[in-house]
Amino acid sequence: MNSAHDLGGMQGFGPVQPEAHEPLFHAEWERQALGLTLAMGATGAWNLDAMRHARESLPPAFYLSASYYEIWLAGLRRMLIARGLVSPAEWDSGVSQTPGVALPRRLMASQVDAALAKGSPVDRPAPQDPRFAVGERVRTRHLHPSGHTRLPRYARGRTGVVVRVQGHHLFADAHAQQAPGEPEAAAWLYAVRFEASELWGESAHPRDVMHLDVWEPMLVAAP
Repeated sequence: MNSAHDLGGMQGFGPVQPEAHEPLFHAEWERQALGLTLAMGATGAWNLDAMRHARESLPPAFYLSASYYEIWLAGLRRMLIARGLVSPAEWDSGVSQTPGVALPRRLMASQVDAALAKGSPVDRPAPQDPRFAVGERVRTRHLHPSGHTRLPRYARGRTGVVVRVQGHHLFADAHAQQAPGEPEAAAWLYAVRFEASELWGESAHPRDVMHLDVWEPMLVAAP
């Protein structure tokens, strides 16, 4: 969906001002928010792309004014309530009012380091060869889906050149809508080179380019 997180190419938000010597966490609750989100993700109640969509689809006024981990907490609340794991009243009070729900997995404290080091591989076996080859011109589809998408607005309907076939991976757009236990959707992923002028117009620097990873369902052949 076209949501507040998709700020690439948008103007009027001022310069990016990195914080000098920024700590990993500004308060203890931020550390806890990260830990809770990772621990719940490890249970298998939802996948990474579903959680990403939960954060990205928060109301724009909240998303643009909230801090990084406030957004994470709001996304976690949304997923817990949607999956029936807590009620709004339980979240607000911090007190359980109903029996707990059985989850597919649990992440024990002794397993955290190994789980983080392993990550979540997204490559999948390919049932067919890739449609596009290195050096081929492609155009991104002009999509405005109601659900999650990893194709930014500024790159829709734009022409570029495939510079690398990245492999056959989980298709994030479909993965975000996948319910636990449903078959996975995967697709070929390509690194596509776009001239800056194709993305930003004639005011862009003529020597600038951008490389984006784009899934095959987002592409069509370009003349």
